[in-house]
Amino acid sequence: MRLLHMLATVWLLTSVGVTIVHAAEPSESGPSVVIPVTADGVQRATVTLDSYSYTPNHLIVEAGKPVELTLTSVTTFTPHNFIIRDPAGSLSVEQDVSAGKTVTITFTPPQPGTFPIYCDKRLWPLPSHRDKGMEGKLEVR
Repeated sequence: MRLLHMLATVWLLTSVGVTIVHAAEPSESGPSVVIPVTADGVQRATVTLDSYSYTPNHLIVEAGKPVELTLTSVTTFTPHNFIIRDPAGSLSVEQDVSAGKTVTITFTPPQPGTFPIYCDKRLWPLPSHRDKGMEGKLEVR
């Protein structure tokens, strides 16, 4: 019965134009981007959210100074999100970004550390966007 349900789901998805993509290997970390502190004391950068990737995907910021990120989704159908969670609880950021939209977030990392950035969106029964390589890291110095 489970197999029948999965086949029906795949048929439904393909019949409405959704392409099923196999999980890719997680993307390699691109070049790191040091976000400078501007005259007003804010660290500003733009992050592009595309099909299962962030660009840039390795951000370096200073602890204790506000970070303002402009998140721009360039996908036409698939929504994404931008999540940073410190297991110790000192940093928690979660922002949905609809397809084709731009959102600005501001947060202040309180202490140094390296934190994963990822998208946990998924269309059941497919792998999550993070499983498909949509991840990066925030390095706080």
